[in-house]
Amino acid sequence: MNIQINPKYNHLREFVEKIPDLFDEQGEEIYHSRNVIKVMQTPDGMAVNVKRYHVPRGLNLFVYSLGLRHPKGLRAFTYPDVLLRNDIDTPEPIAYIEERHHGLLGYSYFISVQCDYGHTLYEVGDAPEGTYEELAIQLARYAAAMHKKGILHKDFTPGNILWKRDDDGQYHFSLVDINRMYFGKVSPQMGLRNLTRLWGPRHFSELIFQEYAHNRGLNEEETIEEGLRMRQQFWKKYAKKHNVPFTLEY
Repeated sequence: MNIQINPKYNHLREFVEKIPDLFDEQGEEIYHSRNVIKVMQTPDGMAVNVKRYHVPRGLNLFVYSLGLRHPKGLRAFTYPDVLLRNDIDTPEPIAYIEERHHGLLGYSYFISVQCDYGHTLYEVGDAPEGTYEELAIQLARYAAAMHKKGILHKDFTPGNILWKRDDDGQYHFSLVDINRMYFGKVSPQMGLRNLTRLWGPRHFSELIFQEYAHNRGLNEEETIEEGLRMRQQFWKKYAKKHNVPFTLEY
């Protein structure tokens, strides 16, 4: 078993080492699909988020096992350093665990500090006008600032953008599930396409495209038109194979 620990949390090593043995019996499960996410408590009472990644199959088993590509959990452990150094909030990493059997990758675990941001963008799905305008504007500024720094979350979807709102109306965002990132020059078109998978009314997207254009020095009218075209293209294709759990306006 290979374990990497953030030096700041080395005092939790004994707890971390026991996680594979404790995972099935302890903790509060908050997500269960191929991967499983639980919230667990450290001996000193801190809430931590533990994500167990499924055992890769087929060709991926050899790709990850031979180091031809870093496993998702390892990327999730190393990428936060890039984001945090650029003032982009993401849960602080604690540890990465990798199990192997006869040299082949088994379960892997990513442990991070549990984020206390109580909202996701799923809440905007069918939100009425008057409830989301400022959120859209500040989210667009946040995305534009991130893209100008050469950082793009390739899975920029409602569940991976956590947010909270201060009493003074300032929104704060935190990115999760960051094992799929792009670091490099983010063109306006790349950035705009990155925003098309967000849930919400058409007007919510219009506000995001407009403010994004303003913050990146783009023509606002042309950007809104192009963004809505990309949005329609994505959601029409998505709706052919999946249920869309909000009222889709083109």
